[in-house]
Amino acid sequence: MSSKLSRPVGNWLLDALSDEDYGRLLGDLQPVSFSLGEVIYESGGQMDYAYFPTTFHASLLYTMINGATAEMGLVGNEGVLGVALFMGGDTTPNRAVVQGSGKALKLPAKTMQVEFSRGGEFQHLLLRYTQGLLTQISQTAVCNRLHTVEQRLCRWLLMTHDRTNSDELQMTQEFISNMLGVRREGVTHAAKMLQQHGLISYARAHIRILDRRKLEQHVCECYRVVINEHKRLFG
Repeated sequence: MSSKLSRPVGNWLLDALSDEDYGRLLGDLQPVSFSLGEVIYESGGQMDYAYFPTTFHASLLYTMINGATAEMGLVGNEGVLGVALFMGGDTTPNRAVVQGSGKALKLPAKTMQVEFSRGGEFQHLLLRYTQGLLTQISQTAVCNRLHTVEQRLCRWLLMTHDRTNSDELQMTQEFISNMLGVRREGVTHAAKMLQQHGLISYARAHIRILDRRKLEQHVCECYRVVINEHKRLFG
């Protein structure tokens, strides 16, 4: 089945590879589907595959001893889940949880490591992507420390919107509060403010992006920092 995967497959990294490099991976790439809330990696668990999202996106979450969670990063079809596999480790301290259901291509860890060790285009793409991901994680930490819940919600909505093909987002207040690491009351207040400004509509775990342009004007600088870094790395 995997031998018939023609490009574009919908993942930026795989589609950016030369035919020769992609051809070496093709026999081991396997289609897989994920549903909302599914756990891809557990903290400290063995990582047997790397996943290249095509239509789904996932949150990288850190869970504290008391059960509190916060999102560290977001990965969609611009990247790959399983960075630790080619950065020298077999496990990761965070969980990867599906935030938007969809499909991906999975690659065995061994194949990923062998191909990365060859150097060349595949390695360079993955390293540049990792730098972009580190920028996103670092900027998320800065944003959570310095900016309002309203600004952080704008950033998160834009990042999610970038990785979907719809203005409709299905998520509860509890889910958003876990992503942002804030109380549900804070999410409620922030969502109401954005709704009053005409940026979104929000009711019963259903968010609709009404005005993307205004949302971009309302967001803090952190969103643009991450976008600009990705453009700088990949053009």
